[in-house]
Amino acid sequence: MPPDGTAYLLSNRDGTRLASSTVQTAFDRLRRLADIQGSAGGRSAPRMHDLRHSFAVHRLSAWYREGADVQRLLPVLSTYLGHSDLEGTKAYLTMTPDLLNQASMRFARFVHGGEDAGA
Repeated sequence: MPPDGTAYLLSNRDGTRLASSTVQTAFDRLRRLADIQGSAGGRSAPRMHDLRHSFAVHRLSAWYREGADVQRLLPVLSTYLGHSDLEGTKAYLTMTPDLLNQASMRFARFVHGGEDAGA
């Protein structure tokens, strides 16, 4: 870990960032070893970039489950993903059944005078 506290998630032994082509090659190899590929229905195989989408949606769902102030935390998620504002983050927030369920339950509590009125 560098003394200034900055570090890359995926790095070389000397702390420098891995080349994106190196990460992509390793990801493709792991995907092949795990026999994860596109389906006959026309879906393409998972991409490295899909991990960002999955992370963003799972983090949002977890915040709802935890009762967190999601509106206050959205800018935190944007910053974590490297975006300067929420516009760039919106593309990652695909509605899933779990996310819809969590948001619906919070809205129902709000409508019925529950504790989530400010969150």
